Amino acid sequence: MHGPALSGWLLVALCAAVGAYCLLRMRACVGEERRAARAEAVMGFGMAAMALPPVVLTPPSWSWAAYAALFGAATVADLLAARRDGHRLHHAVGSLAMVYMALTMAPSAATGAQGVHTAHGAGAATAATVAGGVPLLTGGLLLYYTVYVLRSGARLVPVAPHARVAGPVGGGPAWATRPELTLACRLSMGLATLAMLCTL
Repeated sequence: MHGPALSGWLLVALCAAVGAYCLLRMRACVGEERRAARAEAVMGFGMAAMALPPVVLTPPSWSWAAYAALFGAATVADLLAARRDGHRLHHAVGSLAMVYMALTMAPSAATGAQGVHTAHGAGAATAATVAGGVPLLTGGLLLYYTVYVLRSGARLVPVAPHARVAGPVGGGPAWATRPELTLACRLSMGLATLAMLCTL
């Protein structure tokens, strides 16, 4: 996003690793679980691209609109799939959060390149408000993801021996379908989203 380069690279690495794991899980699953893994892979790689430090790669002005369109389409797909899998509602919230962050960052990038157009009066104030996001919406998303991360982290704490998990149905590795890895993947994306929201 727009923080220090080191934290940006850490976010890129985390999100890219999550996306790669979801691709492996997608190969090992079928049906709705496979579609959920595909949606999470898109989310992971999309977040990795958005988190690239601007000192390394300055995105073109149209890239934010492309991110918004990509995650907007993902939101529609998630809402349609939520009738079959309730977890896809969480995917829809995540996709909407990405749309919101892409739209919020777009005026910020444009202001950096065309600051002369918003350097005076109400224009500058409006650009600053848009670039920083809507405080109420940002706060709501931060609260949602804080609760989600805490709940997911609590579910990772072992309380009893787990039953043996069946092997993969597809061609992926056996460990790719382990439920604790899937939950850790989702927890990591929740943490990454929290970090990105904090930079608005």
